[in-house]
Amino acid sequence: MLKCGLLGEHLKHSFSPEIHKRLASYEYSLFEVEKENLSAFLSARRFDGLNVTIPYKKAVLPYLDNLSDVAKRLGSVNTVVKAADGSLYGDNTDYYGFLELLKYNDISVSGKKVLILGSGGASVSVLAAIEDMGGRCVVISRSGENNYCNIEKHSDADVIVNTTPVGMYPENGKTPLDLKIFKRLESVIDIIYNPLKTKLLLEAESLGLKTANGLYMLVAQAARSSELFTNSKIDNKKLHAVYKEVLKLKQNIVLVGMPGCGKTSLANILGQRLNMAVVDTDCLIEEKIKTTIPEYFKTHTEEQFRSIESEAIAEAGKMSGVIISTGGGCVTTLKNYEPLHQNGTIVWIKRDLNNLPKDNRPLSQKTDMAEMFRKREPLYKSFADFSVENNADIQTAAEKILEGIS
Repeated sequence: MLKCGLLGEHLKHSFSPEIHKRLASYEYSLFEVEKENLSAFLSARRFDGLNVTIPYKKAVLPYLDNLSDVAKRLGSVNTVVKAADGSLYGDNTDYYGFLELLKYNDISVSGKKVLILGSGGASVSVLAAIEDMGGRCVVISRSGENNYCNIEKHSDADVIVNTTPVGMYPENGKTPLDLKIFKRLESVIDIIYNPLKTKLLLEAESLGLKTANGLYMLVAQAARSSELFTNSKIDNKKLHAVYKEVLKLKQNIVLVGMPGCGKTSLANILGQRLNMAVVDTDCLIEEKIKTTIPEYFKTHTEEQFRSIESEAIAEAGKMSGVIISTGGGCVTTLKNYEPLHQNGTIVWIKRDLNNLPKDNRPLSQKTDMAEMFRKREPLYKSFADFSVENNADIQTAAEKILEGIS
């Protein structure tokens, strides 16, 4: 069996193994190699194929015997293949992956002014791909002629592509710029794929712009690498299928709704059906406050509780591939939307008010439920991607959720 893998320095959160095991049958490992050991690793050549990531896309060049035309042009390699004679061949499939991302998301750059944020290794591949598709590129960096201090002069941009790590896990919630100054903007692409929606993409989404993250690019470049490893062809049908499988693995399912609507029970059913971990934000809160929520409300205000709840939601929202059950009032804090939405599909669980229990629910016990629902209904609606009724059989409600996310 071929021995392949990903070469880099810090690979703990890599999606690559999940992708490659769906593309072909070969061993795929994570090779975390320190800079001082890079020469020995490559010289030993105990591999058949490698993907290469930060910080080695240029560092591997002196060890390669042959380069593709694209790799020569870009001066950067993300795929290495060992030939039958033991020589090493380098290619850059990021270029191909970005072209496929544009195609899949129906984003046109021909004749458009495109701002590329960042001037690192990924930027080079994106720049070449966009120029080959007829786009007019301006690279924005922290220093140089075009930078973030004078970016207003490029407010006529049609497309923005972020190739920087700003907003990437675990530094979720950060953005390289404010999109509101761009009056002609049509599309925003962020090649980050963890989280699936960075703060930059969430802002673009709120402005009604077309958006795309980097997951399809990651899968497409992996498919091209796999073709090189195995000397075989992967058709678009398989590429799309692998992308959808990996996306489903990484997406969260977030349940919101009134207290007692069945979120916890549904989360547990879904977790068992999908073999996904269940995260209850109320449990995270109780870990933080070192007591139960009813006990906490005896000596603290709702405002104090909501602050801690937001911390718990920010923590849960960074996770990937989990079911998140939230507290009934989480929607009353609007800043909770982005952490929940960045990796998740949000489902509003509806239940008739006369079916809502009040036991061990401090706010439900002292509040008119009809009035509570009147205030929260528009918030649930604004948070949710879709809603599901849970007034009869809970298994039926679970099935409807599964239908909605498929």
